Amino acid sequence: MSQERKLRWGILGAARVNERLLPAIVEASNAELVAIGSRRAGAAAATLKKHAPHVTGVNCYDDAEALLDDERVEAVYLPMSNHEHTEWALKAIAKGKHVLIEKPLALTVADVDAIAEAASQRGVTVMEGFMYVFHPQYARVQELLRSGVIGDVKFVRASYSFIMKPARLYRLEKDVDNGGGAMWDIGPYAIHSLRSCFDNEPLSVTALAKYTESGADIATSGVFDFGDGKHGHFDISFECSRRSEYQVTGSKGGLKCHTVWQQAGDAPVISWWTEDGRFWEERLPASSHFILEIEHFSDSVLNNKPPFLSLEDARGNSKAIVAAMQSAAEGRRVEIALD
Repeated sequence: MSQERKLRWGILGAARVNERLLPAIVEASNAELVAIGSRRAGAAAATLKKHAPHVTGVNCYDDAEALLDDERVEAVYLPMSNHEHTEWALKAIAKGKHVLIEKPLALTVADVDAIAEAASQRGVTVMEGFMYVFHPQYARVQELLRSGVIGDVKFVRASYSFIMKPARLYRLEKDVDNGGGAMWDIGPYAIHSLRSCFDNEPLSVTALAKYTESGADIATSGVFDFGDGKHGHFDISFECSRRSEYQVTGSKGGLKCHTVWQQAGDAPVISWWTEDGRFWEERLPASSHFILEIEHFSDSVLNNKPPFLSLEDARGNSKAIVAAMQSAAEGRRVEIALD
């Protein structure tokens, strides 16, 4: 019996997120890790030794460009700094590599469009790395929303935060225009989870932010207007205790996803209720959304299928984030053009 084909992956950078993604690539049923590249001498080899010491046959490069020239590499995971995503995504695409880009895909709508155009011309798959949508709890929330059990969605509240530790202060070194701060770090989750609960894109946003001396936001909150009296509230912070949750209120009831950033061994909880006083709490089987993300992307490439997260979706998230940051900076409501 022939062995199932596996997508050959390279990791472009030795970022901290590799503690989750590198093992996921190794453990995914249809993926194979064949290379890691970093611009820091010895970092690629050290990353492999730390997170997958038992894995052999992985080329470790002290030159990120060299990884892109590795003919074994078919797909690239790109976890570099936010402001580098566009540059390196375009380099990878030019080499004919498929690319999974850690959120945010890019810092501007124009850059998202450039990546989409390049991917289309080269015929490669590119996706933004929102691992949480591949966890079974996301599908269950969407199923409940479609069922109409809580009625028409009126309000959604998304809260994401964690206390900034010294090891993560690099996230505040650059200003918001260069990808620094909470909005570009955890904000993409908040905005994406809000957008996923409505049938249309937001029309405007009003936001407030607290900034550091570098010009990075350390906390931002605001409200998106989705029209017809429907609002999406968000709050993100590096100064609050750890949260990753969203709550949806409809005309007949509501539901809550209690923890979006699931650990692989955790049993997720979704609670929902109705206007007539009924209440349910569901516990789903534990799953690794990182492994599921890698398996989904690999399957999309291997079987020539469009990925679950489109580049049009990435464009919508980018537009919303940019508008929110503009609102916070200028102290006014910002309209979001529909195009």
